[in-house]
Amino acid sequence: MAKAARRLAISQPVISKVVADLEREFGRPLLDRDRHGAEPTIYGAALLKHGLAVFDELKQSVEEIEYLADPTKGELRVGTHAVIAAGFLPAVVKSLHRRHPDLVINIKLSMVADALLRDLRERNVDLVVGRNLTQDAGGDLKTESLFNETNVIVVGRHNPLARRRKIELADLVDEPWVFPAADSVVKHIAAEMFRSAGLEMPRRGIVYASSPVHSALVANGPYLTIPPISLVRFGGSTLQLKVLPIKFPVPASPVGIITLKRRTINPVAQLFMEHAREVAKLLAKEH
Repeated sequence: MAKAARRLAISQPVISKVVADLEREFGRPLLDRDRHGAEPTIYGAALLKHGLAVFDELKQSVEEIEYLADPTKGELRVGTHAVIAAGFLPAVVKSLHRRHPDLVINIKLSMVADALLRDLRERNVDLVVGRNLTQDAGGDLKTESLFNETNVIVVGRHNPLARRRKIELADLVDEPWVFPAADSVVKHIAAEMFRSAGLEMPRRGIVYASSPVHSALVANGPYLTIPPISLVRFGGSTLQLKVLPIKFPVPASPVGIITLKRRTINPVAQLFMEHAREVAKLLAKEH
């Protein structure tokens, strides 16, 4: 209670009176108190949960008013995977900033789908851009598929394999590979790739790491990896990657935008979604 008073720059008796008034209004205890402090009861937790939505809607209305007053400014918080953040997402942000250069974009990364959706539900981000997330979305979420993403097998441009015109997946089992984290979407795609060809996952020189490590190992060493084709399209020249001529055996999966159903979409999020659709159409056309 004392910490809350300091945070709000008011006296502790005022805090206590407000809580007491609320408890009298609802006829239920909202806080359990002891000598160590206070924590919400089940009634307090319910009030906090829905109160968060109320204040978030108020915040969205303030942002919309500010945007209407000055359409050149605004802020957006996007949650996404590291791989999407290295390819497709920067293309969307560049497209958005070409027309609206003063908009501020905050990007929050996570390799775990549950963490992204939790941030969305807790209103820590305005929307999520991800792959294969529609199956994890609950009834409180709205999903919009942008395009179907497939993967490719790549090596560095100076890798001897880059000069081969004919190659089979079986030829690559004994090569060193770098994959994302063991619980990531792409790790499961990799396992399915080898399983569909009747092969076991490679065991020699395997590295599980984040995207920046992939780039260094693949571009400057003997390693192979399986990025999504959007990453190669929008970031491949920078990463110095060469796509091997192998048909990827795993079906494409959707990349989309996820939002909360009962949450007002702020104007900057709407602009972002429009540009995401444009970039997705460009990618589909090139495919």
